[in-house]
Amino acid sequence: MARPNAEPGPSVSMLNEGDLIGRLDEIAGQVAEFHRRSDHRELVIDRLHEENARLSGGLSKAILEPVVADLIRLHDEVGREVRRLKAVGQDERLLRSFAEDLEQILDRCGYEVFTAEPGDPFDRQRHRPLAVVDCHDESRHNTVAEVTSAGFAERETGRVRRPVQARFYHYVPASEPARDGSAPPAQ
Repeated sequence: MARPNAEPGPSVSMLNEGDLIGRLDEIAGQVAEFHRRSDHRELVIDRLHEENARLSGGLSKAILEPVVADLIRLHDEVGREVRRLKAVGQDERLLRSFAEDLEQILDRCGYEVFTAEPGDPFDRQRHRPLAVVDCHDESRHNTVAEVTSAGFAERETGRVRRPVQARFYHYVPASEPARDGSAPPAQ
């Protein structure tokens, strides 16, 4: 039975085996070329996506940088005021809650707060010495005497944004007077 409006051409039965193999090889080549191009496009798309994500992250970080710097400075000021209020016997709880709020905001910006304890050894990567405190105990040499400001590190990379600011002990032999002019302890 003839198909209406069918294009004339060789019927499958009229093609010899060699022609069929040739046409199948041609189709297989075209499919392989399609897959090669498709794989290449996927690689390009993936590379562009990675670059876009990297640029977006850098842009966000660049935009947030001044805000983060100001938040850290505000955190320091609130911390100093908390210590002052506590030293004079006033209630510092309200201001301490503001400092905690600032820490949460910095956390959402990708920064973690870290600190040090008195007696911790000096760590060049995580500490910034603001002053030295003379001491006659050699075991305290180059250890934290007092933390004045917390440090901040990027959560994602661990890079220290701002080191802990502190005063550190400096060993002075008992036979020498301390730099603050006090006499060495009696023996």
